[in-house]
Amino acid sequence: MGIVNLTPDSFFEQSRFQDEDSLAKYLTLLTEYGFTFVDLGANSTRPGSKKVTPQEQIKRLGPALTYIRKNFPQIFISIDTSSSEVASWALQEGADLINDVEGGNNDPELWKVCGKFNAPYVLTHSRGTQDEMHEETAYENVTTSVLFELSEKINRIQEAGVKDIIIDPGFGFSKTLEQNYELLQHLSLFQIFERPILCGFSRKSMIYKKIKVQPQEALNGTSVLNTLALTKGCDILRVHDPREAFEVIALLKM
Repeated sequence: MGIVNLTPDSFFEQSRFQDEDSLAKYLTLLTEYGFTFVDLGANSTRPGSKKVTPQEQIKRLGPALTYIRKNFPQIFISIDTSSSEVASWALQEGADLINDVEGGNNDPELWKVCGKFNAPYVLTHSRGTQDEMHEETAYENVTTSVLFELSEKINRIQEAGVKDIIIDPGFGFSKTLEQNYELLQHLSLFQIFERPILCGFSRKSMIYKKIKVQPQEALNGTSVLNTLALTKGCDILRVHDPREAFEVIALLKM
């Protein structure tokens, strides 16, 4: 899953796309390296970011969604949003699935929207609102707590009519640096849900703070964690860098 940020303030500057030419080049790379999904986001969730209204998200997403659907029909379009209003609009406009970093915490109506459109839903583990999610890190045991909280959500999401659920343990959301790595060590336990597992480490602070670099220098660390995740049952990698992710996958298939 390739990342396209349609925001002016996402933490990794090179992932921001403001014109068709740069978007076309990136999408061409995704197709060359056999990517299945592209994830469009119009609301940054980096620490300290301000929540973007549904109307502004739709305004930012519209041109890219239309362009991709017309010119790259083979790529499934994921919409990174926690708003049921944005999700409903996007699925009507040709998006394929919804990636919700809030896990329905603040707008569970989003589950009903996905059920109505028979759209797959990425359930990300996090806690609280966007303003709180990076501070909500109190766990007796992070792995068992995340497993339990996701299990509870899965039942409620299914009751809302969603058939296809993808599990994202939520690396970087509502977890300390140490908790992120503890969760990664136990990633194979998430196969208990018998659903696809998505991992998003790409250039995140759990990498660049750990090895004391900037996001621009965190590509090698990203590849290391992507490799480890795939050996522990990860099915989908959400990444900024297509070629390097392709290489990891290709080498592990040897």
